Amino acid sequence: MDIILGVVVGVIVVGCTLVALFEYRIRQPDILVLYESKGRIGVRKGLVYPRHFSLPLKRTTCPIQLTIEATAVGNLGIRVKLIGSVAPSLEHIQSLIRVGGWNSEAPARAAEEAQVLLQGLVKEYTERSEIHTLFSTGILNYLNERSALNKENFGVELISLAVQSLEPTDPEIADALRQQEQARLLEQTEHLNHQARAAAAKAKYQADEDIAEMEHTLELKKAELKKILLEKESALAHQRLEDELTCNRMRLSFEREELEVLKSSPELLMLTPQAARLAEASQILKNARTVISLTPQDLAHSSEFLTLFQNLLQKALEAKKEA
Repeated sequence: MDIILGVVVGVIVVGCTLVALFEYRIRQPDILVLYESKGRIGVRKGLVYPRHFSLPLKRTTCPIQLTIEATAVGNLGIRVKLIGSVAPSLEHIQSLIRVGGWNSEAPARAAEEAQVLLQGLVKEYTERSEIHTLFSTGILNYLNERSALNKENFGVELISLAVQSLEPTDPEIADALRQQEQARLLEQTEHLNHQARAAAAKAKYQADEDIAEMEHTLELKKAELKKILLEKESALAHQRLEDELTCNRMRLSFEREELEVLKSSPELLMLTPQAARLAEASQILKNARTVISLTPQDLAHSSEFLTLFQNLLQKALEAKKEA
């Protein structure tokens, strides 16, 4: 019995192992594993999942490429080419399964439905716009603003989207728009060049004005320095004149004191240089006439000395006559 029981247990274990290996799979990092419970679609978070009760979906993006024939205001034909990619939205898995079905091709089917929506949005935008106002950026902004519709309706989100080309279907209109854009660019370029020239002229005027102001300031500083130099030279000349006047006053004061001494002692006149020259001349030449020269300064500043000297000579002559 024990052997039979052991065999049965072994068979059960082996059977369970085979069933587990057959039923359960390990979830890969780039795989979403979906399950249905009470009418709601959920995402399994575990590493292992049962394959018959789950739906694995790749999280890789699905490329989209559209060529849309639309019309602008005035029924003018426009051809728009869009390229981009979409991926499943985790927040709207329910919508993804509703559109794509319970199979691994659900993201691709939802991407096809999203392309239909994008095509309708592009036509809606172009039909209410004039052809010369249509630009790639405007279309992209309009589509990105309504990207939430893709999530809510189809369970996919836009990963990238770009306008590959945007051109009128009529070659003449395309050429006219091309010429219009070229003229606009030329006008804009000329306007920018004019602004650049105006800015350069303004900068040159400002520089010239600054240079003139600096030169004026320099001239004022030179004039101020010259004024200071003249004031110093004037002060120096005034000081020199005062020193000279002081010396003259001292000399005059000395001569006055000398005269006072001679007045009080006339015999000291014989010790003066003039008297000494007179005595020397009288000793050498008895009959010679001695000429005493007095400088203008002596005449101007020593009139009393001259009068005293004349009186002394007069007395000497009278004494000689009486003898």
